[in-house]
Amino acid sequence: MAEAGEITALLAGARNGEQPALDGLFEQLYPELRRIARAKMRQTDQRVVLDTTSLVHECYLRMLGVERVAASDRAHFLAYAARAMRCVIVDIAREHKALRRGGDHRFVTLDTDAGSTAGRDEDDVIRVHEALEELAVLDSRLVHVVEMRYFVGLDNGDIAAALGVGLRTVERDWERARSFLYDALRAT
Repeated sequence: MAEAGEITALLAGARNGEQPALDGLFEQLYPELRRIARAKMRQTDQRVVLDTTSLVHECYLRMLGVERVAASDRAHFLAYAARAMRCVIVDIAREHKALRRGGDHRFVTLDTDAGSTAGRDEDDVIRVHEALEELAVLDSRLVHVVEMRYFVGLDNGDIAAALGVGLRTVERDWERARSFLYDALRAT
């Protein structure tokens, strides 16, 4: 595992738009990024043609397109990377769903048994993403708590430190976010 001082220096460089610093962050945090990617892939449709390595690399490419990485510490960077991974998965699910709806104009033999479950997982990925976007409009900190806890795997103490709030605040935020997401996903 990389030393905290080295990560801090790399984060400072990435915030200034230095690509070598971003490269160094990915190199130093690669095992953690793969762990996050593995968790994300467990939550997605099995038909998504992407493995953990590809997801981490797609995340890296997305972050290269950003002028500056706005992360102040390791937890923020990992949450930022988790959000980028989520966007990659959602884009793939949307693309697959569009293709399934005739976007590629290929002939497909229909099987009535498969039709009842086709696309349900892709729809779930998109619904969760849309629910998180709705939640961000109401309270962006709740979305950060969800991303850091659910997608990155941080505990409440680490989240509280990363967000600069108390532990009890994170616990309340997590309950509020879960309640909102449950209602939003149940309604669709």
